[in-house]
Amino acid sequence: MNILAIQGSYRDNGKTTTMLKHAVKRAGELGHNVNTINLFEKKLDYCRSCGKCDEVGHCVFTNDDIQEVTQMIKEADVIILAAPVYWGNVPAIVKNLFDRMVGASMKHTKTFPKPRLAGKRYILLTACHTPAPFDRIFGQSSGIDRNVKEYFKTAGVKKIGMAVCDNTNNIKEVPEKVLLKVNKLVEKI
Repeated sequence: MNILAIQGSYRDNGKTTTMLKHAVKRAGELGHNVNTINLFEKKLDYCRSCGKCDEVGHCVFTNDDIQEVTQMIKEADVIILAAPVYWGNVPAIVKNLFDRMVGASMKHTKTFPKPRLAGKRYILLTACHTPAPFDRIFGQSSGIDRNVKEYFKTAGVKKIGMAVCDNTNNIKEVPEKVLLKVNKLVEKI
């Protein structure tokens, strides 16, 4: 399987990044081909809402790295997205990627959007300050899950699962039980 690991966290040594590195290592051990991109190392301008992507199936602006990132996503069988919780959602750089991927992800129709990435699957790895079960009750990890699921569902990408590292302000390392869950998700690929 071709796996694309997307780093959507500012912190190169944070909890979300640790989870992603763990997933990449496990996927490699299982013999998968893994490519990794750090969104913060890419130049991604904002969506201009011109609508041309809907016609051609990709963003028409080429003055940044969106073409490269889009191609990597199209070539992947599985996407592992690592993004910390920001107000119950993804960080701005990840949301911006979703916005720029509209035309590559779906085609507008008179009724429901037609998915353009059908057949792919994804895993969400996230971390938040709120301890369990309040991270879900108050919409932090459940909010990011809902928003990421909405993008991928519309694109035709099915969810494998999600791992959450909660209570991050009060722990130094990602707990072993979370890393074991990451392993199990990767093993479902």
